[in-house]
Amino acid sequence: MNSHDLEKWDKEYVWHPFTQMKTYRESKPLIIERGEGSYLFDVEGNRYLDGYASLWVNVHGHNEPELNNALIEQVEKVAHSTLLGSANVPSILLAKKLAEITPGHLSKVFYSDTGSAAVEISLKVAYQYWKNIDPVKYQHKNKFVSLNEAYHGDTVGAVSVGGMDLFHRIFKPLLFERIPTPSPYTYRMTEYGDQEAVKNYCIDELEKLLQDQAEEIAGLIIEPLVQGAAGIITHPPGFLIAVEQLCKKYNILLICDEVAVGFGRTGTLFACEQEDVIPDIMCIGKGITGGYMPLAATIMTEQIFNSFLGEPEEHKTFYHGHTYTGNQLACALALKNIELIERRDLVKDIQKKAKQLSEKLQSLYELPIVGDVRQRGLMIGIEIVKDRQTKEPFTIQENIVSSIIQNARENGLIIRELGPVITMMPILSMSEKELDIMVETVYRAIQEVSILELPTTYRHYGLIEVVDS
Repeated sequence: MNSHDLEKWDKEYVWHPFTQMKTYRESKPLIIERGEGSYLFDVEGNRYLDGYASLWVNVHGHNEPELNNALIEQVEKVAHSTLLGSANVPSILLAKKLAEITPGHLSKVFYSDTGSAAVEISLKVAYQYWKNIDPVKYQHKNKFVSLNEAYHGDTVGAVSVGGMDLFHRIFKPLLFERIPTPSPYTYRMTEYGDQEAVKNYCIDELEKLLQDQAEEIAGLIIEPLVQGAAGIITHPPGFLIAVEQLCKKYNILLICDEVAVGFGRTGTLFACEQEDVIPDIMCIGKGITGGYMPLAATIMTEQIFNSFLGEPEEHKTFYHGHTYTGNQLACALALKNIELIERRDLVKDIQKKAKQLSEKLQSLYELPIVGDVRQRGLMIGIEIVKDRQTKEPFTIQENIVSSIIQNARENGLIIRELGPVITMMPILSMSEKELDIMVETVYRAIQEVSILELPTTYRHYGLIEVVDS
């Protein structure tokens, strides 16, 4: 088996997620063989800084000895047994730990294996909660509110509460109705004023909606602080807590989707902590096992859980479960991951590095096609525009953002784009030096692509590209 055979078989047999396979099969694929710390190595021995945390999941680095040992210790006991009608040790210990570290009185843990499933569970629980309480009084509470450009996963329920037309429009006939509300995308909403004015506009619109339709709404789902897949849209301070207050006022369950932003990514263990928000339901995933195994959880209050208690003939049971729910290997890794986060004071370290990174990122504004740089903790989005004044994006055909990503890869950095936005999502334990390398590599990639691929109306003065007026 050699790299040529692997490439051939990959293109012949593997269908990659979120990937146009026609384009993929025309290019040379990146085939990863191993990892070490902040780096990944391909089958040809090339080294890449993992600036995407292997899809936002890696916490302590690749091939982390303590996580490796936790997996080995558990697999020598048992790899899996069902949680349907029986229990296992790691899932019990992890549920207890999650109840201790999540905000407020979230205390009932329902396991799954992906963030999408965690969201799907939250929607089903929220819907059934009202029916279990009083199916007559709450017969119309069947809908969910979510933000414009929301992304909550790929399963049909999760897509139904999504608001990303590019990803979701093809499936519209399959989806249940959602109620959209404006998202505070400050960079693209300057007609309303500064970020405070944008926040107030969005909250006012949400309250109008709730005043009219609260009796129909079972829950509101939100990505706290940052809408990740939408292009790292960072919400203005105070937006999240204002949403929570409206949910309480109008008797609507608040669901916080912390799948992407949880486990330290935004600078606190959970993003909603930054505004002292306590949701009724929280969805977690991605970083929960440190990037080792699939695991997710939906965590609810005692009040919600109690509404599902009853005699068998009442049919209040939550009829949901997956084969690998509460898998021992994944739960054992999650326990060790949380232990390492606490023992290594990782959240405090992230706060320090995020401040340093913020200063470094300002250099990107030297490049005229950089329209906006958004950051919350170690989540970074760089919006690329053709014209900084009009904020006009490049077309797909111009291929500028993809070329920047490819240039960075050729220079040893793995990152990805989300439409016109370059996203950097470094491993949380990445060193300050490695973070500097990441930003410098992105700077050079933007600069070099600008020089090579933009029209000749661009003049180049040293490191800075200036557009002819």
